[in-house]
Amino acid sequence: MEKNMSDLRQRFYIEDCPVRGEVVHLEEALQTILSQRPYQPAVQILLGEMLSATALLASTLKIKGRISLQIQASGTLKWAMAECTHLGEVRGLADYEDDPHFQEASDSSTVLKTLQNPVLFINIEPEFGERYQGIVPLDQPTLARCLMQYYDLSAQIPTHIVLATTTERSGGLLIQLLPRNNEEEQQLIDEDIWPRLTMLTETLKSEELTQLSANEILYRLYNEEQVKLPEIEQLKFGCTCSKERCANALIQIGVDAVRETLAEQNPILMDCQFCQARYTFTAEEALGLFGEHLS
Repeated sequence: MEKNMSDLRQRFYIEDCPVRGEVVHLEEALQTILSQRPYQPAVQILLGEMLSATALLASTLKIKGRISLQIQASGTLKWAMAECTHLGEVRGLADYEDDPHFQEASDSSTVLKTLQNPVLFINIEPEFGERYQGIVPLDQPTLARCLMQYYDLSAQIPTHIVLATTTERSGGLLIQLLPRNNEEEQQLIDEDIWPRLTMLTETLKSEELTQLSANEILYRLYNEEQVKLPEIEQLKFGCTCSKERCANALIQIGVDAVRETLAEQNPILMDCQFCQARYTFTAEEALGLFGEHLS
C-alpha cells in the first residue's frame, strides 16, 4: 500500500455528468482512536465504518462546522459516535459491554443485528447557524445500506456508499447523482449513467477498498469514464475538546453541583474520553465561572 494513502479524502467527478464522489482512507487516525480503549474486533469494525462514513458525508456539506453519526441503543452496545470537521479532523468513541458475538466481524452487520431499540442520528453543526439532526432507521443489514436508504428517502439524493474496515485500516467510497438544474441539462445526460456506475461500484471488494490507493480504485471501477480528480485532502485525528468547553459543562450543571464536586474533589479534574486530555479547575476557577470568589 502506498505510504500517502494514510488518512486522505479524494474527491472525483465524472465529466459532463451530474455525478460526484469521494474515496476515503483512514489508517493513522483510526489507530489513534482505537488505541484509546480496548475495543472488541466487531466494535473496532463498526467504529471504522462510522469514521469513514462521516468523512464521506462531511465532504458533501458546503459549510464550516462538523458532522457526526451517533448510534444509541440498548443491549450490549450502548452507543457509538464518529465525527468529522470541515478541516478533515476525525474522532470517535463507543461504549459497550463485552459480547462474545463481538469477537469476530467482517462488517458492521455483526454489531447492528445485536442492537435493541437502535437509532442512528446524523448531526450537522455549523459554526454559525442552526443545527440539524436527521434520524436514520437502522433496519438495513449494514451501516452503508442504512445511510443509502436515508439519502434516497429523506434527502432524496440518489447515493451509493461502500464501507470496509479492518482493525488496521478503514475505507469508504461515495457517489451521488446530483440534481439537474433544467430541462436542457436533463436532455443532455446519459440516462444509463447512474445504473451503470452503481453496478460498477458494487463490484468493489472490501480488501480493494482498504488496500488499494484511491487512483487504483477509481481506475478499476470507472476506467471507461472521464474521471476528474481535484487535489487530495488530508484527514487526521483531531479532538474538539478544550478548557472552555469543560467550563461551559460546569456552568450547565450549576453552582450547587460544582460546590458539591469541590467538596469531594478539589481541584476538579475533567478528562476527555476521546483524546485523554485532562483539564483542571481550582476552586477559585470553578466558582469564578459563576461570579463567585473564595472568601
